[in-house]
Amino acid sequence: MTREDLEGYDAFVTSLPGTAIGVRTADCVPVLLYDPRQRVVAAVHAGWKGTVLHISRKTIQLMSQHFRCRPGDLRAVIGPGIGPDSFQVGEEVAEHFKRAGFPMERIWSFRGPGDGTPMSGGHHIDLFEANRFLLEDAGVPPAGIHVVGTDTYTDPAFFSARREGVRCGRNINAIRLV
Repeated sequence: MTREDLEGYDAFVTSLPGTAIGVRTADCVPVLLYDPRQRVVAAVHAGWKGTVLHISRKTIQLMSQHFRCRPGDLRAVIGPGIGPDSFQVGEEVAEHFKRAGFPMERIWSFRGPGDGTPMSGGHHIDLFEANRFLLEDAGVPPAGIHVVGTDTYTDPAFFSARREGVRCGRNINAIRLV
């Protein structure tokens, strides 16, 4: 299997020891899942569109159906991605989240007209919290979810498509069973 064979997929799941799986991101949020009982791992690429489509929850459903994972056993890491202060969106994007059933009081804020500086004012979405909501709603215990919270837009140690343009490098987020 080549790298090109894997293009276009937003989630990978495996129970093969020694096999690393991962997702490349540059502002999108990586979600890494681990089931210590069934010994299964997953790597999820959760950009705003995938988050609206509940990619994290769907991955947990797949893990349950194909690997007998129980959501209550899962551990999750929500890795570095664009933070809520930097993820300014249009009203139409905020509406997508509302229509998809997200608790807007947890994930959305409107910050007024702005002061002319980048990312000030407007609608902002918290992708970290949106994915935490999906994980909790799927049955992952809150204590089993760790949010790294690093904002890739403001931290120059990470690639950011919004800061550098879409042709920038990518952050590699991987998980492996030993």
